[in-house]
Amino acid sequence: MMSRASSCEAPVIIVGAGMAGLSCAVHLQAAGLNLRLIDSSDGVGGRVRTDVVDGFLLDRGFQVYLDAYPETGALLDLKALDLRAFEPGALVFDGKRLERLMDVFRRPTSAWASLTAPIGGFIDKLRVGLMRTQILGSTLEQIANREDRTTESYLRGRGFSEAMIDTFFRSFYGGIFLESELRTSSRMFEFTFKMFGQGSATLPAKGMGEIPKQLAARLPLDSITLNQKVVSLDSHSVTLSSGEQIHGRAVVLATNAAAVGSLLPELKESMPDWRSVTNLYFCASSSPIKESIICLNGSGEGVVNNVCALTDASPDYSPDERALISVSVLGLHPEESLPGKVQQELMAWFGECVGEWSHLRTDLIPKALPEQAPSAQKDKVGFIQQNGIYVCGDHATSASIEGAVISGKHVAEAILKRRLSVL
Repeated sequence: MMSRASSCEAPVIIVGAGMAGLSCAVHLQAAGLNLRLIDSSDGVGGRVRTDVVDGFLLDRGFQVYLDAYPETGALLDLKALDLRAFEPGALVFDGKRLERLMDVFRRPTSAWASLTAPIGGFIDKLRVGLMRTQILGSTLEQIANREDRTTESYLRGRGFSEAMIDTFFRSFYGGIFLESELRTSSRMFEFTFKMFGQGSATLPAKGMGEIPKQLAARLPLDSITLNQKVVSLDSHSVTLSSGEQIHGRAVVLATNAAAVGSLLPELKESMPDWRSVTNLYFCASSSPIKESIICLNGSGEGVVNNVCALTDASPDYSPDERALISVSVLGLHPEESLPGKVQQELMAWFGECVGEWSHLRTDLIPKALPEQAPSAQKDKVGFIQQNGIYVCGDHATSASIEGAVISGKHVAEAILKRRLSVL
């Protein structure tokens, strides 16, 4: 067992208190190292945050936690998060009505409704079953070493029809990848497909922000500094916008890819582009869905990509009996008319009751997810070391909570290995 670090030992400085920075900090803290975690925002979590608005819990963009994530699951106390699961499947709007398409291996009573739903053809659904068997039978290492191409090319190679790709895969994975062209790496597609097949898409009962809060609670209170922007850094120090300089034994840059490019200009060209999303929240007297399931737009028309009533999964998202509705629109849509446009569109899905919904907030999220093109995925090893500075984040692995946690862990392991080598 490694001894606890001396209180006078120089800390490891971690810039960025998102999931990668928190993962790195928790692993270093467990090994007995002093640390200093610095973030420019007013709270931990990075893109994983939850705000309280009129008593409602509003995540910053629709997000879910996949409870099959192996590394994140090992790091978190999942029981304490009180995870609430969505149904394994979706309701798909085909232009006329919502059709049910479920994982029939886990919901066998939905087999007939799923097989006869006009979403793709019967052969498509058999191919989904075959793909499920093959992917669930593969290890994560095998998936990571497979030939990489776009998800669209991968699905076509598996023989899926245009109708199945357009009505289901573009909308379902559009919500995950934040792009409907399916240009994302097929390795990332197989990884997420495996996670969905092994577990459930869930929400912590009190909001996604409970995940980073739980990790931050394991760290010494005086080790976290918020509302402080780092303007420059080297391998042993950082300088804050206030002019204060902090020295340490090592420096970890755990910010998003854009901030990495700003603080380390030599890495700017290698940082991925961003995918954006617009998320709208509405409250309603009752849920139009009445079950914990995601609704997808498979019609090929309109702006809405996906809809769900978060309170169907966790009633705690609402301060009373009202329903909280989340609507995702791919890309940035700053126009003031968007809430009304979305409500008008969703009347075809749920009826005239949509007109009575109250708009709570619209979130424009320009840096929601780093690009995950096949060419960019092949060389990712978990973190980068540049001029003695450790760089971690989901941009260095896979664009997911799991990817961020793994990247932070890899950096912590590298720092601990270097520490042992000099003892």
